[in-house]
Amino acid sequence: MQSAAGQGYAVGYFESWNFESLQGVIDAAEESRSPVIIGFNGEFLSDPERAAAERITWYGALGKAAAESATVPCGVIFNECSRDKWVRRAVTAGFNLVMPIPEEGEATADYTARVQSIVAYAHTRQVAVEAELGTLPFGAADGGGSVTDPRQAADFVVTTGIDLLAISAGNIHVLLEGQAALDLERIAALRRTVDIPMVLHGGTGISDSTLRQAVKLGVTKVNYGTALKQRYLVAVRQALSTDETNPHRLLGMGGEDDVMVAGRRAVCEAVLEKIELLGCAGKAD
Repeated sequence: MQSAAGQGYAVGYFESWNFESLQGVIDAAEESRSPVIIGFNGEFLSDPERAAAERITWYGALGKAAAESATVPCGVIFNECSRDKWVRRAVTAGFNLVMPIPEEGEATADYTARVQSIVAYAHTRQVAVEAELGTLPFGAADGGGSVTDPRQAADFVVTTGIDLLAISAGNIHVLLEGQAALDLERIAALRRTVDIPMVLHGGTGISDSTLRQAVKLGVTKVNYGTALKQRYLVAVRQALSTDETNPHRLLGMGGEDDVMVAGRRAVCEAVLEKIELLGCAGKAD
């Protein structure tokens, strides 16, 4: 983050959900010689209504092994989780960045106190903490949400001691079609009051031109998830539209017919496109 801020580029967080998506992200980072952040969605993994329970230690070990073996600088985040028990487990499971988020309807004061407690716990274990202030709309520009107030953000950063601040400034979660423009004046105002790295979630739905300008204004981390899964699904569906009956050729042999290879390549291609926008290509060397 310090290098990104000093040299005027942003680092991408490219969310993974299985082994081949993680491989695709690392493939792209190494091919473009870009620093990268990998990780998994904590709210998804910790959901008590999930059809099968997940083991955070497996995800932490996988992410840590991927980061340590990568030939580019690589961070590992347990992203967006409102369940503090899981966030604390992530701190000791191999992640070096965690992100607690507010519970639905939670007051800002209560969220601030939760974040403050997690920061104290994580920092003693050399793990960084990202938190959010403001709420992103979901799925559409008129889908609600609240923008980040610069003065409130400054107080929040000082009170909690967080390392990264996720902001709401026109970015949208899970925008499936089209792109929206960022509020660049708000981002500039936030930069004047906040002296830690700023993060934009909802990278898929941000217009290319305003994203480039936001990076110039000091945004140093951008999150992507929706675009990667969209590309992955297109590739896997296409790979499955075959008359091949040998299951090994479709799963595990690693050839041109392998569905897993198709998904991995699709993620890699999508990540390479976003890395170009962020200006981080070649910054690993």
